[in-house]
Amino acid sequence: MIYKPKQIARVVFGLFLFALGIVMTVNANLGVSPWDVFHQGLSKTFGITLGRANIITGLFIIGLDVVLGQTIGWATIMNMLLIGTFIDILMLNNLVPVFDSFMPSLIMLLLGVLIEGYGCFIYISGGMGAGPRDGLMVVLTRRTGKSVRVIKSAIEVIVVTVGIILGGKFGIGTLIMALFGGMIFQFAFKTVNFKVNQVQHRFIQDDLKLLKGGA
Repeated sequence: MIYKPKQIARVVFGLFLFALGIVMTVNANLGVSPWDVFHQGLSKTFGITLGRANIITGLFIIGLDVVLGQTIGWATIMNMLLIGTFIDILMLNNLVPVFDSFMPSLIMLLLGVLIEGYGCFIYISGGMGAGPRDGLMVVLTRRTGKSVRVIKSAIEVIVVTVGIILGGKFGIGTLIMALFGGMIFQFAFKTVNFKVNQVQHRFIQDDLKLLKGGA
């Protein structure tokens, strides 16, 4: 029933790395990932930080996941809260450099996506659930019968379009991450021999059943 401190620390560290990767892609100034175009648009429209926009979006998606019947884990909640918090800590304290020249920016963009990949591996392998956005993709795939590729592409087109309307930054970096982000993540997973479909997750409902059984 009780999660090990090492397991929780693993999830937190993985989420920090993921946030670091996001900030690197933002500070590369070449355009951000599809979801971050949306987050930037929210940030500019409502005058909030990028991290808070990330948290608010994650909270809404978790609610949608639950309504659609997707199980969530404690790492899903931690993802929603901590990634946005880490983003704000890194950006507000200028802990990641900002580049304007193309080649340094491109290198930092690609490194940022790679770091996101390793962060994803570390926190998902903790077995406490995946992120809200991944959960939405999974539940929509299950409910519609469409492929993951179709659902993922449809979601990203929608969030990019809304993000651009709200003032988010679309650029060559957005295209690079949309086209090659999956390949870079797969490379990161391969270097550590990580197979995401083999992770055995414990969800919040499993813990609630255990509590109910114990009572």
